[in-house]
Amino acid sequence: MDIQFPFTVPALRVDQRLGSFYVAVLPAEMLLRVCASDRMSASLNPDGVGYSLEGTQRVIQDKRLSEIASYINRVDSAFPNSIIVAANYDRETGFDQTENEDIAEEEGEESKDVSSAWTVQVSDDGCHKLTIPSDAKLAAVIDGQHRLFSFAKANPEALRSMNLICSIFIDLPKALQAQIFATINSTQKRVDRSLTFELFGYNVSDEPEEYWTPDKLAVFFARKLATDTDSPLRGRIMVAPKRDSRLEKIAAEATWRISTAVAVDGIMRLYSSNPKRDANLMREGDAHTRNVLLQGPKDKSPLRSAYIEGNDAVIFKMVLNYLKAADRVFWEDANEGSYIFRTVGVQAIFDILRKLASDAFENRDISSGYFEEILSPAKKIDFSSTEFQNASGSGRTFIRKEIEKVIGI
Repeated sequence: MDIQFPFTVPALRVDQRLGSFYVAVLPAEMLLRVCASDRMSASLNPDGVGYSLEGTQRVIQDKRLSEIASYINRVDSAFPNSIIVAANYDRETGFDQTENEDIAEEEGEESKDVSSAWTVQVSDDGCHKLTIPSDAKLAAVIDGQHRLFSFAKANPEALRSMNLICSIFIDLPKALQAQIFATINSTQKRVDRSLTFELFGYNVSDEPEEYWTPDKLAVFFARKLATDTDSPLRGRIMVAPKRDSRLEKIAAEATWRISTAVAVDGIMRLYSSNPKRDANLMREGDAHTRNVLLQGPKDKSPLRSAYIEGNDAVIFKMVLNYLKAADRVFWEDANEGSYIFRTVGVQAIFDILRKLASDAFENRDISSGYFEEILSPAKKIDFSSTEFQNASGSGRTFIRKEIEKVIGI
């Protein structure tokens, strides 16, 4: 099969309690190009014939890959179970791809005309279409890596002729990827905790808080914000893509929600500019507490010291109080069509918190009243007006800059 990008295929949306994911049929050869795990990835050989595997593999695993490849080569081979992947996860930074693109734009870097993030759109007939813009390795394999990467060892004819069923989560934070992996494997057969630790960087169920990596803490906070009776985001955070058209429709009707990724990324940026780097430092050799980050590269995130010292209660209280102030200033009286309810609006609100967090922490005033006093001049902005109606990253930047201009930061 001659694979061309962007690659678009029909997809079936599946809504479950954790959240939504999509089922699609994708060519095995294309999956080799776009998928990777923290332990393994495949790359096309320089001569354009065949693939090479990269990453650390124990001998027993390499043997297993060869055994599966032999099965793939058979004329009667079949793989009816799905490969589970998390799309838009950037292995270099630990943020999702859309967040990386927005950060680049915020920092004045030249933005690409076309995003490389995977997206799902709903057509007029109600059917979903998954689009993969490029062969960038933005799909993290949650389950089925041995099945998938065995194709790199299979005969080229078998590789090109096989399609695979994929269950695709979009914008799924790494901590939730680990949860899904552990749940799948523990319900089928007991998996050694060290395997979960090795594959995903932490144990899911019983890890002391001082060992929590930036993403795991952010997921924990996001879940609290989604359930805390005192939280303005109670019932408003769900596992879904940032660019989820159904969420956008709900938001437009003012019965609004945001994706887990929006909350997780907004919180993580308060104390880490590179969550993946931090996780690697905390998992190098034996597990380390957050104090090991003092030996790493300097990070200017405003609440970095609070995170390293384990002042999680202070971080959460600041976020909660700030969101209470944001609710009173931005959300409480906003028009139904306001873009302050949309993904870009909530992202911009988290961006403003990142600007205010350092002074609030140093001044030891993280009360909702403190934040409301600063934000109150922005109450007069009508985010439903035409100039704000841009759901792209540039729309997020425009909203943030307008708020900054009015409140004087």
